[in-house]
Amino acid sequence: MRKEGNFQILIKKRTQFIPVMLACICAISDGMQYAWTAPSIPILESEESPVEVDSDDEIWLENIYNFGGLAGLAVTIWFVNRFGRKKSILFAAVQHAIAWIMIALAKDKAVIYVARFISGLAGDVSFVSIPMYIAEVADKQIRGFLGTFIFINMMIGVLVLYCVAPYTTIANCSYVGLSIVLFQICTFIWMPETPYYYLINGKQYKALKSLQWIRNTKDVKDELEDISKAVKRQQSEEGRVKDLFTVKSNLRCVIIMTVLNAAQQFSSFSVLLMNMHTILEDSASFLSNNIASIIAAALMLVACISASLIIDKFGRKRLLIISSSTTSIALGILATYFAIKNSGYAIEYSYGWVPLASVIMYSFTFKVGLGLVPIVMTGELFPTNIKAMGMTLADAMYVGFSIISIYIFMTTRYWLGMHVPFYIFSGSCILTTFFTLWYIPETKGKTLEEIQLMLRGIDN
Repeated sequence: MRKEGNFQILIKKRTQFIPVMLACICAISDGMQYAWTAPSIPILESEESPVEVDSDDEIWLENIYNFGGLAGLAVTIWFVNRFGRKKSILFAAVQHAIAWIMIALAKDKAVIYVARFISGLAGDVSFVSIPMYIAEVADKQIRGFLGTFIFINMMIGVLVLYCVAPYTTIANCSYVGLSIVLFQICTFIWMPETPYYYLINGKQYKALKSLQWIRNTKDVKDELEDISKAVKRQQSEEGRVKDLFTVKSNLRCVIIMTVLNAAQQFSSFSVLLMNMHTILEDSASFLSNNIASIIAAALMLVACISASLIIDKFGRKRLLIISSSTTSIALGILATYFAIKNSGYAIEYSYGWVPLASVIMYSFTFKVGLGLVPIVMTGELFPTNIKAMGMTLADAMYVGFSIISIYIFMTTRYWLGMHVPFYIFSGSCILTTFFTLWYIPETKGKTLEEIQLMLRGIDN
């Protein structure tokens, strides 16, 4: 029998694909907000800026977004458990809409600070609720593939921003972001809530109807029974914050997500996206910063899509190992270029293409695994009874490590030279390679319940 391709699988499982695709739309807005400072700060610092800012505002405009994410932790846990995954995603979209309107109409930098804070809060809610939604809607055959959509859409957002922001006003760029989230609100509102959420809240009939819609069949009795048993078992184990650290299998999840979130940030992801135009200054004689940034973002998007097509066949672990090891090489080359330049050699005239080549290499090697797999595994690893807490903690670590990585970059760049932070980031990727080999399990092709049994060391 001929094996089904990805396109045929998508057609067959379109009732899983469509709600996931619509759920991930706000990640486009989040990608635009995440990378917003790279093209926008030069505009804000120019004479034509609608808002007066100076160089001291740069680090705050970058990090206020992350502080918004940290501030939203308690809200996120409560909202996801109380109102469900679907309403949490819609809540994030509304927050994004408010932030874009504020930026578009801003006449004072304080308004932009507040808008960036709100967008960070929205990002926290969406990057917790969307992976939960995907993990609880998708079946094991395509869960990894659908789990990549959130980062694919995020990179679409970065690419849209890099294509639009340098060539128009901040207000017009904001209206582009606003139109995206308004489209999501108008479409995703018609999609179903997850059967897991209904079962957790004792709504058996609604869980049945949800699963029938998602699987596009009335014959879901056996699967619903399996999900019900898994939910009851996991719910019978009280979900307290301390269980994240006292239950051995949960602690393993926390350790894995701590390292992977640290690895993502200490591989310079936030630093590059938020400072792309500065890092590529030496390549301006070969290619303009704006065009180079667009190429880098496009390659990240291509890498995301490529990884999404093979993640359920190739496996999460193998992609992580290949990605982290090759990303360390790309960052090492970039660091060496800046080290030689820092020593007094005017290499930018003959070798100014090296930063561009390194960033292009990084764009593909990072996103093909290290930039994509952690968000997929975040939705897979934590059990139902502590999923909201576990994923919110993972998101908090992502934001926290982002803040730390930005401060490391800013301080070491000014005091020691541009090469120092990139050597640190390169070394971090090497350590991630060994950690993945030693500690991270393979979750490819397993149901959420099978993953829990594997983490507990139970033969299933």
